[in-house]
Amino acid sequence: MKKLYPEIEPFNTFHLNTDSIHQVYVEQCGNPEGHPVVFLHGGPCSGCRPEHRCFFNPEHYHIILLDQRGCGRSLPFGELNGNHTQALIDDLESIRRHLGIDRWLVFGGSWGGTLALLYAQQHQQRVSGLIIRGVFLARQKDFNWFVQEGAGRIYPELWRQLVNAIPADLHNNLVQGLHEVAFGADEIAKRRLTRAWRAWGGQTALGADFQAENEPQHITEQMVQQLQMEIHFAHKQYFIEENQIIANIDQLRNIPCIIIHGRHDFVCPMEAGLTLAEHMPHAEFQPLPTAGHVPNSDEMIDALVAATDKMLSIL
Repeated sequence: MKKLYPEIEPFNTFHLNTDSIHQVYVEQCGNPEGHPVVFLHGGPCSGCRPEHRCFFNPEHYHIILLDQRGCGRSLPFGELNGNHTQALIDDLESIRRHLGIDRWLVFGGSWGGTLALLYAQQHQQRVSGLIIRGVFLARQKDFNWFVQEGAGRIYPELWRQLVNAIPADLHNNLVQGLHEVAFGADEIAKRRLTRAWRAWGGQTALGADFQAENEPQHITEQMVQQLQMEIHFAHKQYFIEENQIIANIDQLRNIPCIIIHGRHDFVCPMEAGLTLAEHMPHAEFQPLPTAGHVPNSDEMIDALVAATDKMLSIL
């Protein structure tokens, strides 16, 4: 069973200026002469962490990580103005050009996988391969599963806490309710929702490993901003057309692809992974019997590291 590669430090970091107020944090690790790979984190609201560097053999990969607009170490944190899906795709192209990379492997999980697929559909000639984990197709039914009708039947206690943080007259439209509270003037309600949202996301992502007692007692402004960014994208249907990824799937037919999805993923159900695989018959689909959403289990780590190693022989 494969393990993560040893921890490494970047050999270069910088902030990339954009045509807006956003400055995107970028780091480079591994072998600058190796095959380029870009890691796309989930969210939208998350950021890269040191362990994300370790999915790739540092002797053979030139590893590029970035914090998407408003996330992590990008500046200004939490900024939503000019923060939308096409801008994130454009940032990837700007980074690729800035680094003088011709083609790169694109690795993304959850929302990062969504972004990877959308980027590849626009820039097929720049993508040498795709590794997609925890498929999120950003359809209305995908977000509805997470907040409206689906995962709440598996974890009803925390789901009801989330629903109760929204005014009763908006319980039939939770996305709108989330948006109104997250961007409303009532600071107490906003923080109550943030607490419920964090617990809900933690439970569905971590499953049996979630421990409510480890949740922070104090809700910070940064936590509120992370909530707002997730809701900002969901409320705008992720700034794409309904079922856009599948509708344009033929544009990916010549790109090597490995799809990895945990059967116990309650954030992004297996149906999405299977649907993507059915529309990409050339892709290798790996359903994992016991893995969940977060790539921290031995089963998931083994599959992801094996995929990056395998891609070296394909690219």
